[in-house]
Amino acid sequence: MIEFLPDSIIESFIEEDVPYGDLTTHLLGIGNIHGRMVFSTREETTLCCTEEASRLLQKCGAAVTLCMPSGTKLTAGIEFLIAEGPAHALHGGWKVALNLLEYASGIASRTGRIFERCRVVNPALSVVTTRKSFPGTKKIAIKAIISGGALPHRLGLSETVLVFKQHTAFLGGLEAFLGTVADLKLKARETKIIIEADTTEEALLIANSGADIVQLDKIAPAELTATVTSIRSVNPNILISAAGGINEANAAEYAGTGIDIIVLSSVYFGKPSDIGVTIHPI
Repeated sequence: MIEFLPDSIIESFIEEDVPYGDLTTHLLGIGNIHGRMVFSTREETTLCCTEEASRLLQKCGAAVTLCMPSGTKLTAGIEFLIAEGPAHALHGGWKVALNLLEYASGIASRTGRIFERCRVVNPALSVVTTRKSFPGTKKIAIKAIISGGALPHRLGLSETVLVFKQHTAFLGGLEAFLGTVADLKLKARETKIIIEADTTEEALLIANSGADIVQLDKIAPAELTATVTSIRSVNPNILISAAGGINEANAAEYAGTGIDIIVLSSVYFGKPSDIGVTIHPI
């Protein structure tokens, strides 16, 4: 698995938590006692950011003896990251590494569950996630969703063309804009043109426009199934994505509507993975 976080970010995590050393460890006089730290799962978990946690511990002065890769799916009770070194190194990196692992693995685990449920219903479905991750956490969030089997829908505004009604409002409305899609495709030959629709009527207009993808927003599964059928009758080659309010509880239902792409934000928000840590002298 690719390591997305540069040294500068990992070092900033350490600086944030241990700006002037560990006062407790110093006062107890245990800093130079050699020990071992073991991270293990307390529940079924898809791991993420083990590589970064490992580098973080090494920067604190520990030696990593076991590190399972991001994307590994484990049952409860499995040891996946072990480090040894002086107590000041282990305690200095302990909580920062744990927080990184729990939050990233939480996203990866939610993504993995949704990915598996959707692929059972529709093996050809693409599961992608939006750019609605919490600011400052994008590199972690993207690695986490990839670890869970998904891909990013949009990494940012610079490399994608996704037209919302908030854009077409400046162009005379949706119908006026759709007359310019052919010219837009000439300007961006290597980029797919995605246009969002709020209703079946808008979706059908978009399907006739030459757009590459119509994105249906906040349409319930029952209505979406009928809408997909209507779109296919007009343009069997256009790709259809669905976004808005899709989560673990309803993702499989959306996957069964006949869409090609499911677009999520929900995986970014939820319970962190439950990961246990033991630290003891050796």
